[in-house]
Amino acid sequence: MKIILNQDVHNLGEEGDIVVVKDGYARNYLLPKGYAVLSNKANQALFASRAAAIEKRKEEKRKAAASLKDRLDEMSLTLAVSAGESGKLFGSVTNAMIQEALAKEGIEVERKRIEVATHAIKMVGSYSVKVRLYEGESAQVKIEVVSENAIKKQEAEKAAIEKAEAKAAAAAAKAEAGKTEVVEEEVVEEELYGAEGADEDDLDEDDEE
Repeated sequence: MKIILNQDVHNLGEEGDIVVVKDGYARNYLLPKGYAVLSNKANQALFASRAAAIEKRKEEKRKAAASLKDRLDEMSLTLAVSAGESGKLFGSVTNAMIQEALAKEGIEVERKRIEVATHAIKMVGSYSVKVRLYEGESAQVKIEVVSENAIKKQEAEKAAIEKAEAKAAAAAAKAEAGKTEVVEEEVVEEELYGAEGADEDDLDEDDEE
């Protein structure tokens, strides 16, 4: 069946493209979903009148894809997964995991556009994953696969160090406060004894007179 795409359809074509597909695929999916219309004279004329607007949208998509490619090529994601002591993963890194990590960075990418071969990533380490963009353009996203247990261990060690530093700082502050109290006491004593000494001197001078 010959149809005209109403919008971009992955692995099929872009908005305005005339393509031939199986009848069942068109009737059961593309046409009911509004992704396409039948290719006839009326619809061809309609899309011809919309050609300029369609081309403008394509240009916007090209620019957006180029910008996204630059950002993805420079990006490095860290994925914490379950792994054994040897670094072997208990599961595998999936495109859904990468999609979620990208979403946390504010980047929305269709999961099917992220290419991760099944069980290709079996160990912790550094990898590169392909993300397909508009019109055959693609980007390479760097990912660092780490063990969840290693992350937890690092966090525990960091927390212990911070706790020890806080305890040491508190002890130092307490010791400094103690020194200040001693100095203040000595100053008070000097003032008191100094005043008493002055009084005694005054009395001695009076007696001599």
